[in-house]
Amino acid sequence: MDFTTDFLIIFSIILLVSSLVHGTIGFGFPMIATPLLAMVTDVKTAILYIAIPTLLINIISIYSEGNFIQAVKRFYPIAILAMIGSAIGTQILIFSSSDFFKLLLAFSIFLYLFIQKFRIEMKWIREKKRLSMVVFGLIAGIIGGLTNVMASILIIYSLESKHTKKEIIQSTNLCFLFGKVIQIVLFTIHGSFTEELIITSFSSLIIVFIAMFIGLKIKDKIPQESYKKVIKIVLFMIACFLTYQTII
Repeated sequence: MDFTTDFLIIFSIILLVSSLVHGTIGFGFPMIATPLLAMVTDVKTAILYIAIPTLLINIISIYSEGNFIQAVKRFYPIAILAMIGSAIGTQILIFSSSDFFKLLLAFSIFLYLFIQKFRIEMKWIREKKRLSMVVFGLIAGIIGGLTNVMASILIIYSLESKHTKKEIIQSTNLCFLFGKVIQIVLFTIHGSFTEELIITSFSSLIIVFIAMFIGLKIKDKIPQESYKKVIKIVLFMIACFLTYQTII
């Protein structure tokens, strides 16, 4: 079994698990898939491989919650801000090649876990809605462009804005979707997509669709907290490994 075959097997397993989790809880695909792939390659290559599958997952997630058009109309302002931020972050990623991004990715995961653990309150987000939307939209986009992980920033904004579970899923996935579109455009302009990478990405959509379908089916049948606890443990271990891998 050569390296290419080994990588394809690892890639398929990562996509299967990440898509299943995303379908079950409404987010998590890039947060899980990116660091796992970054363990066997660099962050930029990991982002390239899951760029196209992420588009499909975002669309399915938004649509599955219902009122797709209404969700787009309501959350497109912050999604556009995330797109602008993603363009900035992606440009930096394209012209840089550093393990620092693995450390930044690990930090993003630690930040997310920290927020979930201590439930930090930031009342100014509700008091200054427009300012907070601009700040969090741009920052989430830049971090997303650099590391493919917007969730840690967007979840702070959503929780402090008192969004419902449905609103959190639709707003975060719409931001991911807009950010990913501009990221793919920029990567394409700069010739980052190889023929092999494109073929692999499109072929993986079958795995992603099946896993998402299964995840959506079991979403209301298995306690969400059980999934969240396992995910947090796994993410913590991944972030620790990425930090160790970068520093050592």
